[in-house]
Amino acid sequence: MARRDLAAVPDRARLELEFDQPYLLGPLFGDYDRHLITIENRLGVHIAARGNKVQIEGEADAAARARDVLIGLYNRLDQGHDVDAEAVEAVLGMASQPNLDGIIKEEVTSAPRVMIRTRKKTIVPRSPVQTTYMEALGRDEMIFALGPAGTGKTYLAVAQAVSQLITGSVDRLILSRPAVEAGERLGFLPGDMKEKVDPYLRPLYDALYDMLPTEQVERRIASGEIEIAPLAFMRGRTLNDAFIILDEAQNTTPLQMKMFLTRFGMRSRMVICGDPHQVDLPDPSKSGLADAVAKLERVKGIATVRFTAADVVRHPLVGRIVEAYEGPRS
Repeated sequence: MARRDLAAVPDRARLELEFDQPYLLGPLFGDYDRHLITIENRLGVHIAARGNKVQIEGEADAAARARDVLIGLYNRLDQGHDVDAEAVEAVLGMASQPNLDGIIKEEVTSAPRVMIRTRKKTIVPRSPVQTTYMEALGRDEMIFALGPAGTGKTYLAVAQAVSQLITGSVDRLILSRPAVEAGERLGFLPGDMKEKVDPYLRPLYDALYDMLPTEQVERRIASGEIEIAPLAFMRGRTLNDAFIILDEAQNTTPLQMKMFLTRFGMRSRMVICGDPHQVDLPDPSKSGLADAVAKLERVKGIATVRFTAADVVRHPLVGRIVEAYEGPRS
């Protein structure tokens, strides 16, 4: 694929891209050019497509970023990955962070440095911090993943766990979260204990079903290869040869967190996910997640990855909501 600048002035630019595989342009542009329209609206540029050529006009910086976004999306298609509305938003998000130009250039316009393969999909990072996180998932024994909803903390951890279970790197996958509720109490919910706690574990089931065929999830749960249980069920155990994930860790007490962390066994990996700004404990200042990070962040062998609203990979409105709740921008 060749590209050249047709015209450029200090504030405005007109750039041209020429793609050498025209059959990829349909998915690149989207139905009724919806991907191009999204890029135009987000970056304030005008994009015109004719044949296998695309012209971009706008402010020089915005036009260059639109070019990088299109190149990045095209390369993803060329590597066999799908491009959907979420992928477009993710690449736009990376390309819109001027303080990370070196990273952005590499991540947007070239093949991803890291990816996770599961039975149903291959997952690539959708933000620079996701790249850092995915590298840590493949390298470190214990990881604290901190940040708001929608940044992929738990989803990517489950993906890495499933990948290692499939390849035999671990024998078991253990997913847990505290049964702390925002407003309700377990005792007032109908059903037995499993029926009471399943709603709190539903996000973990959802992630699993996104990685593995339904019958495999159910078979592995029945055999004990995959275990999904409330945090209280972890007490007194030593978890060897396992990939262990604690979700919603901000809702643990310091004693619960210590209990969980000391379950760590030989040849295991542990990921602790949570949003420090969404504590549902009666006293939010007593969160075990904040306490553990303060004590352990500098301990050798433990990685800490922090996400922000800029890393939200759901609808762009979610990122703006997170920013509004976290306070005014500095």
